[in-house]
Amino acid sequence: MADTPANDEHFGRPGVNKGEQAAFPMARVLAVAECGTHAIFAARVGAYSDSEATLAQDLLPAALEPGMLLTADRGFFSYALWRTCIATGADLLWRVRTDTSGPKPQHLQDLPDGTWLAHLHRARPASERNAEPMLVRVIDYTLDTRARDNGDVDAADAAETADDAEAVTYRLFTTMLDPATAPAVDLANSYAQRWEIENTFDELKTHQRGPRVVLRSKSPDLVLQEIWGHLCCHYAIRSLMAQAAEHGGHDPDRVSFTAALRIARQTVSQQGSFPPSAANRSPN
Repeated sequence: MADTPANDEHFGRPGVNKGEQAAFPMARVLAVAECGTHAIFAARVGAYSDSEATLAQDLLPAALEPGMLLTADRGFFSYALWRTCIATGADLLWRVRTDTSGPKPQHLQDLPDGTWLAHLHRARPASERNAEPMLVRVIDYTLDTRARDNGDVDAADAAETADDAEAVTYRLFTTMLDPATAPAVDLANSYAQRWEIENTFDELKTHQRGPRVVLRSKSPDLVLQEIWGHLCCHYAIRSLMAQAAEHGGHDPDRVSFTAALRIARQTVSQQGSFPPSAANRSPN
């Protein structure tokens, strides 16, 4: 965003080499998007110093509801956030770490498809010791690291597989406990679709906003307005794409976002003619 004292104080900026700071303040946006349509339907905007976990604690209880299946990568798991999310009634399918810093599920029962039921129980802090354990189904599987060329494996996987250069171990926790209604293979394939959110971020940040484009607003309130404007615009385009795909009998993934964006821009006259500074001017 624009490098102004107000933006810097409110949002902060990342550090770079040798204790220096980046040239521009930055905001952090945490979002929930539909895998099928790539539409972002819930988001929170915070300062650069706000962690994803902090934003998630506020975002997910308001975004989730029964009938949803939320996938998340291993950076999001915590006992507190898992407990918060299951209270919404939504189902969860999250990847967790398999190294020594990962959660330690307590084995209860093996299931016919090779998955198993476990309790999640946090011993620390002391306030958690008496909390009711959470029942989860654990799905363990491995993938060939050569899939990394296709973006299926993140760079941090190598740290967990130092002894096996050709296999990456995945562990998923899910609230969907019945293998008959939610086979392990189907859940593993569903988790793989989580990576489509990276395409959504690319649509929003690279194509819609423009690569390396700095937000023009010079005050925090107008920065937030500008960010939410981008999010609303992306949602509107993705909604139209989903409607067009349904009408034509196609998968929304097969519809080009860049083409839809170009068409939308062609329908807007005098694009960009209302600068944020105009909002602060007194009427004549």
